[in-house]
Amino acid sequence: MPSKSIDNAFTAKNLRAAATDPTYAGALSFMRRPYSKSLADVDAVVLGIPFDAAVSNRPGARFGPQAIRRASAIFDNDPQYPFARDLFEQMAVVDYGDVLLDYGNHQGTPARIEEQAAAILSSGAYLLGLGGDHFVTWPLLKAHAAKHGPLALVHFDAHQDTWDDDGHRIDHGSFVCRAVREGVIDAAHSIQIGIRTQAPEDFGIRILHGYDVEDMGAQAIAETILAHVGTRPCYLTFDIDCLDPAFAPGTGTPVAGGPSSAKILSVLRKLGPLDIRGSDVVEVAPAYDHADITAIAGATVAMYMLGLRAERLAASR
Repeated sequence: MPSKSIDNAFTAKNLRAAATDPTYAGALSFMRRPYSKSLADVDAVVLGIPFDAAVSNRPGARFGPQAIRRASAIFDNDPQYPFARDLFEQMAVVDYGDVLLDYGNHQGTPARIEEQAAAILSSGAYLLGLGGDHFVTWPLLKAHAAKHGPLALVHFDAHQDTWDDDGHRIDHGSFVCRAVREGVIDAAHSIQIGIRTQAPEDFGIRILHGYDVEDMGAQAIAETILAHVGTRPCYLTFDIDCLDPAFAPGTGTPVAGGPSSAKILSVLRKLGPLDIRGSDVVEVAPAYDHADITAIAGATVAMYMLGLRAERLAASR
C-alpha cells in the first residue's frame, strides 16, 4: 500500500488533503484532521470543549469531544455525502485539540473558553466547537460577536435555554437569555428549531416547535430559517437533544417527540445561503449512548457544518 499512510492526525504534510487511515485504526482527531496549534494558512479549526458542570440533569458531556472525534472516523476519505466533494481539497482544517479547563474553578471557565476562541478567530479561521454542555455556547458567542457584531442565532434544540440568568450563572439552560440581554445575539432574527419544552420567556425569538417540525417538510423548515435570518451574519448551534431520543439517546436531557436525524440533516443541507460565522455541536454524553448512535449523529452534524463552509469557500475562490 505505497500510497497509504496512517496516523494522519500527526503525520499529515498537507492541510488540503484527505487522510488514508483505515476507518478502524489510526490516531483519532476530528475527521483525521492534523492536530495543530499553528493557525497559519488555516481556513477552519475544530476545538473541543470538555465541560459539563452546567447541566441540570445527567452529566457526561465532558466526554462529548472524544466521542464525536471517535465517531468521525467512520467518514471514509471519499468525497463526503451529500456534498460530493473532498471537503479538504480547498479548505485547510486542523483539529486544535481541547480547551484546558480547571475542574475546580468553574467561574473561570467562560473566560478561558472565550479567550481560546478569540485567539482562533483572530487568525481569520472559521471555528467549529465540539461540546460539552450547552453553556459553552455562551463564551463562544461572545467571542464571535466581539469580532462580527451581534449575530442571528440559528438554534437546534429541544429546549429554549431562556431561563432567567443573573449574568453570573454557570447554567446550560439560560445562555440564550444572557445573550439577548447583553446584545450578543439579534433576537428579532434568531430562530429555534425543534423546541419541545416550555420556558417562561421567548425574547421574541422565532420558534419552530417539535410539532411544527413534525408537520413540516425539510424544505419548508429550511425556507423558514433562511427567510427569518436573511443575509445577516449568524451563529449555528446544535444541541444533539434536538433529535428524538430514538436517534440520540446519549444526551443529558432527552425529550421525546423530536425529529429524526435524517430530517434534520436534510434541513442543514439546505442552509448553504446562510452567512454562518461559527458553529458548534453540544450535549453529546456517550455514557448514555448505544452503539455510538448519538456520537455518529453529532459527528455527522459537525461534518455538515464543515461541508457548508467548504461550499461557501469554494464559491468565493
